[in-house]
Amino acid sequence: MKGRSDKIVKEQRSYTTEETAKLLRVSKLTVYDLIKKGQLPAYRVGRQNRIDASDLENYITSSKNISVNSTEVEGEISDIQPNDTVIISGQDLTLDILANSIQTEGFKTLRDYNGSLNSLISMYNGECTIVSSHLFDGETGEYNLPFIKRILTGHTYMVINLVSRSAGFFVKPGNPKDITTWEDLAHPNVTMINREKGSGARVLVDEQIRIHGISPKEINGYKNEEKNHVSIATAVAQGIADVGVGIEKAAKMVNVDFIPLVKEQYDLVVMKSEQNSRLIKSLLEILNSDDFKKKIHSIEGYDVSKMGSIIFETD
Repeated sequence: MKGRSDKIVKEQRSYTTEETAKLLRVSKLTVYDLIKKGQLPAYRVGRQNRIDASDLENYITSSKNISVNSTEVEGEISDIQPNDTVIISGQDLTLDILANSIQTEGFKTLRDYNGSLNSLISMYNGECTIVSSHLFDGETGEYNLPFIKRILTGHTYMVINLVSRSAGFFVKPGNPKDITTWEDLAHPNVTMINREKGSGARVLVDEQIRIHGISPKEINGYKNEEKNHVSIATAVAQGIADVGVGIEKAAKMVNVDFIPLVKEQYDLVVMKSEQNSRLIKSLLEILNSDDFKKKIHSIEGYDVSKMGSIIFETD
């Protein structure tokens, strides 16, 4: 264990929750529980938890000196079962508001700020309770269901609409380079800033340039990535890039111009099971309540007209 913990410290200074889980060979749920109990110190960088390598080293070292009997192990596992804690994965502000509302129904909630594709994969692996999805499928022109059905094959689940929202280009005020179409991304005088792999915005970009016959190699800045909509808009505002793809809300927050291109369907996915039955009932009640709809509607840029409608569910 000593050699392994030394390696952890040397490799890098801090780790995300997901990286920590991989290093400890446990689930992210276990890492969240360690953080919540104060056993593993963590801090926030934007919307992400980070754990210093030195704190991880200290945790590993201290764990060597703790004698644990079978009863204690069983107790620790029972403390972190999914029916006790609801992990909501996705990056939109509306999910933070939803987490607070779910908490008032007597659930413990934790937030995981992963992109749509990565969130669905986490759900497939049993690491999330509710995930959000805004994944555009270029073959069908549909949002979400083509991806959900492929990734969650063999699982039982329900898809519920949360909101709709506009996605498009962030450009500098006045749009000096006249960027209005997907083909404009390949112009030699245009530099792009891209979202990270696994995010809904990245899937939208990749599907659209494929549809329009554009190679990523033709796009300046295609490999330059940021991890949220506000960071993309900020990069454009600062002149690091001429264009990025994101949602209208972020453009207004950062004061860049917004060129709408698509109306995204932003859905929630929750696993259907006996232990989730009370959660699903509470979730549907929250989403169909006038109070919750008013909260989200008050945030500019969201359409709540289909909120709470069941888009799809398995038998």
